[in-house]
Amino acid sequence: MDFKKLVVSAWQQTVSFIGPVLLVTFVQMVLIIISLGILAPVTTAGYVQSLLRAVREGRPPEIGDLFSQMRLFLPLLFFFACAAILIFIGFSLLVLPGFVVAAFIAFAAFYMLPLMTDKGYGMIDALKRSWDIATTAPVNDHIVVTIIYVAIVSLGGSLPFAFLITQPLATFILVGAYQERVVMIDGPSEQSVSKPPPPPPPHSTEGEPKQAEADAGEGTNDKP
Repeated sequence: MDFKKLVVSAWQQTVSFIGPVLLVTFVQMVLIIISLGILAPVTTAGYVQSLLRAVREGRPPEIGDLFSQMRLFLPLLFFFACAAILIFIGFSLLVLPGFVVAAFIAFAAFYMLPLMTDKGYGMIDALKRSWDIATTAPVNDHIVVTIIYVAIVSLGGSLPFAFLITQPLATFILVGAYQERVVMIDGPSEQSVSKPPPPPPPHSTEGEPKQAEADAGEGTNDKP
């Protein structure tokens, strides 16, 4: 995997959709704060799918996209709650286990959201598929992408309002890696490859001789 190309492409996507991306990212953060985090999982799913469509279709993200995956509200809330509890327990026992649990979840569930929103997988199937993609050689590529993603998101959380840029940048990296890994494993699909324009209809010569004969006949009849 070309990591430089992945990051540069993600940055270009962020810049090209900078207006809509800033607005959607800000609105999502407001929703998360107002809902005390309850809407974080499901709006993140909508956010990921919105940016995935931006990459594939050139479609600017919209605020309504945040609510496009409401069918996943309960399973995602359950998953994120369980993950938060496990990480909290890890940090409560010792600091190191908390980091280990968080790193394992990030590694294993990295592609879970796009698999659920893009492929329509259920939570369990998405987790299994995400694990399969993550552990498919070269595994080092996935590890590096995960580290880049976490580092960018962490940077956004440490600086005021930096999340407005780092969140879409990290998400574009996620969807870019998702598409590349899925295509590498499954081969290109209709969604990942642009369809060529249909060929023009073949030129039909049927009836041309008859038309020529008719024209010749008309010319003969016109003679005195």
